[in-house]
Amino acid sequence: MRLFLIIFVITLSLILCPPIYAQTKADTVSVLFVGDIVLDGLPGSAIEQGQDPFSAFASIFAKADIRIGNLECVVATTGNPVEKNFTFRAHPRTLPILKKYFDALSIANNHSGDYGAVAFSEMLTRIDAHKIGRFGGGHNLVEAHVPFIIEKNGIRIALLGYNEFMPRSFEANLNTAGIAWSEDEHVVRDIKAARQIYKADIVIPFMHWGWENEMKAGKRQRDLARIMIDAGADAVIGGHPHVIQDTEHYRGKPIIYSLGNFIMDAVDNEAQTLGWVLRLHIHKSGVQTWDTQLAKINKDTGIPVPMPNESTPCWDKKTGVTSTCKNAELR
Repeated sequence: MRLFLIIFVITLSLILCPPIYAQTKADTVSVLFVGDIVLDGLPGSAIEQGQDPFSAFASIFAKADIRIGNLECVVATTGNPVEKNFTFRAHPRTLPILKKYFDALSIANNHSGDYGAVAFSEMLTRIDAHKIGRFGGGHNLVEAHVPFIIEKNGIRIALLGYNEFMPRSFEANLNTAGIAWSEDEHVVRDIKAARQIYKADIVIPFMHWGWENEMKAGKRQRDLARIMIDAGADAVIGGHPHVIQDTEHYRGKPIIYSLGNFIMDAVDNEAQTLGWVLRLHIHKSGVQTWDTQLAKINKDTGIPVPMPNESTPCWDKKTGVTSTCKNAELR
């Protein structure tokens, strides 16, 4: 039955058109990624009071051509919390703020389904109404696995999102809204389809994987990253552990295993207050350089500030060496 669903999805994806955002022509594009964003709790209250929890990063975000984040909560007014340790639901008033800062959001994570299918479907409708790109989830299995395509500076980029942290009950099915689950065979087919069918120059999976509070990526993450790059991915970006993890390069392609948290008040140790703002500099031939800037969450507010005097990893394809750069030097 599972094989039949996969074949059915791939067949339908041949005729389903993904969202396309066309921009101007040039040679390179900068793509910014941040980790987990939870606009429930204190950050949500700040927005309700007219504050902008992203404001400290406004100038950093403005210098990137494309901005991507992981929305680690459902945005809705409906639904009831499912039985799990933590459930996050943000008010729709948060969407104009997200629209201001992000071109697209991954919704492939273990909190998108916290308030059930009705709330998840409401979120899809509201995100679309605000014209924010989304990927890694949809109204059905087909839509959940369709790449988000964005064209900028003459480069066509495909973004794919997958979750592999339980509960799997959030997974989309043929006629049920939900997220894209990380099934190796399906991930490989999606990556190949992004390049062959949707004609992407660059393919980037944004993963929700690994174990919480582990500072080093596990074997599963490392093995899957290589599978994705062998299938045609140009970079692999990850999150979920709530802490920053290590980085690697495989076949000259960057793997950033976990960006850590970005905005949330549910932190219970110092490592969870830190995250990276990652910036990729991309040519049609692939990622040329990448750099990071450190963000630190205020435990009392759940809101981050930049740490411009901290040295963080950076990489240049010409040398193939990962070194450290000061955030202030990268702006």
